[in-house]
Amino acid sequence: MDRNSPFEPVGHESVAQAVVKQIEEMILSGVLKEGRKLPSERELSETLNVSRPKVREALKTLENRGLLKVRHGEGSFIVPLTGKAMSSALLSLYGRHSTAFYDYLEYRREQEGFAARLAALRATQDDKERIAATLDNLRKAQQTDDHQLSRTADFALHSAIVDASNNATLIHMMASIYDLTKQGAFYNRQYLRTIDGSGEQLLNQHIELGNAIIEGDPERAEKAARDHMDFVEQSFRAGQERDLWETMAAKRRLMA
Repeated sequence: MDRNSPFEPVGHESVAQAVVKQIEEMILSGVLKEGRKLPSERELSETLNVSRPKVREALKTLENRGLLKVRHGEGSFIVPLTGKAMSSALLSLYGRHSTAFYDYLEYRREQEGFAARLAALRATQDDKERIAATLDNLRKAQQTDDHQLSRTADFALHSAIVDASNNATLIHMMASIYDLTKQGAFYNRQYLRTIDGSGEQLLNQHIELGNAIIEGDPERAEKAARDHMDFVEQSFRAGQERDLWETMAAKRRLMA
């Protein structure tokens, strides 16, 4: 297998259907995520060791199954797989009602804990190296006060952990949740970092979580994930209380 490509040569007896099966398995396992562009027909032909007509046949099958979108002149892309977890109207409701927001955090707490436990048991060396790299980026972001890098590395860490769980359903469901979180549908991460004060607590929590997985300790990893989500919830509750107190103080001053 070429270490620079996730695709493997296909035996001559299998041909197009084997190509279809290999790509489907990579979609299912989260190796090929929605929006990802596939290599060109020529590149796939060379890597898989099959003719270009057979590659073309396989891509057509995948397109007919609703897994690929072929854009003429651009290439073949994995289509959106999970759809929108929530409608725009429901997202607006979340924004107006804090009880729904805390339901979201409760859901995240359970799923993040489950993913961390599985990742600690199943993570490969590649998974561990990916997690370690994101921890390095989080440390760098803290040292340089780079808020954008901090945000990007945060999502990268959680995504890497879920991928390391090697549970296809969890990978796809959490990808949908993370996409909504990236859009600020549930909360603004910078607001959370402000509540933290310096972001040091968030960094330490992420380091503990990542190291527990790298060291293969499922109980510690699950606890770290749950503790992190508990911190997020407690911080937001405290932040909302502070905002309310400040609003009421301002009103009292105006009425004095």
